[in-house]
Amino acid sequence: MTKTTTISYIVELDLRDCIGCGVCVEKCPENAIPQSLIGYISSLATIDIIKCNGCGVCVPLCPYNAIKLIKKG
Repeated sequence: MTKTTTISYIVELDLRDCIGCGVCVEKCPENAIPQSLIGYISSLATIDIIKCNGCGVCVPLCPYNAIKLIKKG
């Protein structure tokens, strides 16, 4: 039996507020925020919406309020 879940929330990144500090990278349980992008290719975070499970762990961690939890669909 395969367990399926419906994601009802997803995170949204506001690039105007992100400074690329990387605080969110370490705490994401799904590794949806690639660390290799912080400080190398770009100074801003990127969220992989395919990996993101909408848990919202990263939202309160962002000191610049650049990540928001929004209802999907």
